[in-house]
Amino acid sequence: MQIRLSPSMRSITISTSNNGFFDLMKVKVSARHISYRIFHIVLILALLLPFVFILTALITLEGVNNCSSFVCLGRRLGPRFLGSGDDDSMRLMRDLYKLIDQANAVEIPSGIKFPESFSEFLSEMKHNHYDAKTFAIMLKGTMENMDREVKKSRLSEQLHKHFAAISIPKGLHCLSLRLTDEYSTNALARKQLPSREDLPLLFDNSYYHFIVATDNILAASVVVGSTVRSSLNPQMIVFHVITDKKTYPGMHSWFALNPVSPAIVEVKSVHQFEWLTKENVPVLQAMESHHGVRNHYHGNHVSGIQASDNPRVFASKLQAKSPKYISLLNHLRIYLPELFPELNKVVFLDDDVVVQRDLIPLWDIDLLGKVNGAVETCKGDDGWVMSKRFRTYFNFAHPLVSKNLDPDECAWAYGMNIFDLNSWRKTQIRETYHHWLKENVNSNLTIWKLGTLPPALIAFRGHVHPIDSSWHMLGLGYQEKTNLNKVRNSAVIHYNGQCKPWLEIGYRHLQPFWTKHVNYSNEFIRNCHILQPVD
Repeated sequence: MQIRLSPSMRSITISTSNNGFFDLMKVKVSARHISYRIFHIVLILALLLPFVFILTALITLEGVNNCSSFVCLGRRLGPRFLGSGDDDSMRLMRDLYKLIDQANAVEIPSGIKFPESFSEFLSEMKHNHYDAKTFAIMLKGTMENMDREVKKSRLSEQLHKHFAAISIPKGLHCLSLRLTDEYSTNALARKQLPSREDLPLLFDNSYYHFIVATDNILAASVVVGSTVRSSLNPQMIVFHVITDKKTYPGMHSWFALNPVSPAIVEVKSVHQFEWLTKENVPVLQAMESHHGVRNHYHGNHVSGIQASDNPRVFASKLQAKSPKYISLLNHLRIYLPELFPELNKVVFLDDDVVVQRDLIPLWDIDLLGKVNGAVETCKGDDGWVMSKRFRTYFNFAHPLVSKNLDPDECAWAYGMNIFDLNSWRKTQIRETYHHWLKENVNSNLTIWKLGTLPPALIAFRGHVHPIDSSWHMLGLGYQEKTNLNKVRNSAVIHYNGQCKPWLEIGYRHLQPFWTKHVNYSNEFIRNCHILQPVD
């Protein structure tokens, strides 16, 4: 077919060829009688008709001309124009959806043994020649069974992680024993820390004072070492390392034999603080002797935990049973104004952090009269780590909690805090902390069950100044999908959670940020077979 328009646009000539003969049709267009709209319609039809003719011929050859109605033809033609069809596979899928939906409402009888793999499922289907309904029910049962097995495996994994997290690795235990032995036999390991001439610096507020409380010698070495190495003015740093009585000789030996010059390091045991008496910490004493508290932290850690729990909930419940939460070292930070009466400002660091940037600028932050400079944990890109509000930590079904606290109040992080001790001494923070600890013990631990942060969240209410989140990044001990770029750019990274970087269960891709601060060639580390993790 050929279409020819006259130069004046007043006529159209259409010629078609049929068995070698030409038919001519001439349409004259008059501006007075035919509008341009009709002209365009004719033009479009002239273009479409050949395609319709060819498609109709093809469909006729395929037998579609058996359709007896235009609707039938439309149903057949439409999908072909759109590239999809209401074919057998679509009908099969609709039938399958319907069967599965019906099977979903059927309660699976107990005692039926279901296949444990897809290949086993397929083999059983072929062997037994199940009908469609039985197939759907067996599919449901198999998937539910597999789901239960996967959940049991995940819960078992969390349980093993928990016991690994609260246990002391052989290498760390060996390190403590060897260094303790060194303290008793080597005079250099017992040398005074700091030296006599540097003692006045322990109370000098022109220096920058850092505090870490821990019984983990290797972890303490990383915290102190990374802080000093990251500082632009390490000669202005004074570190106060606090430990318990049994770890003191080993901790002292380590820093005596491995100085972090030019910084000043003091190692002190809790028993060397005259202020830390039973009279000043009565609630902590009560916690350690309370039968319910002892059972919670030292008893059967699986009791009270349901197999139906979500794995994250399960892990949280297990973590809440860690004995470290009733350790005096873990509660020590609430007594900083009394333990360091001469100091004005300090930075308190947890033992599972790594410092990657100079922290001295923290002293320049104006806390606006507040006591605690901390990173808030209720907003951020990570919806798991940075979504903590009071409802995360407290039982709002308890009348004391619902009456006094707001579930939507933003939480903040322990682990890297700048404390204004002068402002702190003017408050009732310690008394409030003790009051709520006592209430929780008297309530059989039903107000909260996780650690030292909940009572601190209450005690520091109205005394917290938010600081930029780049100062402190959390979650490296439980968030495997941590953003590595943010890790690299954060001043302090915190391995809070079960998967500590010194444990076998630590995340391999996050461990190098910590292990690079460990001297694996050190004699004591090498002899205790503390090995650098291999990718």
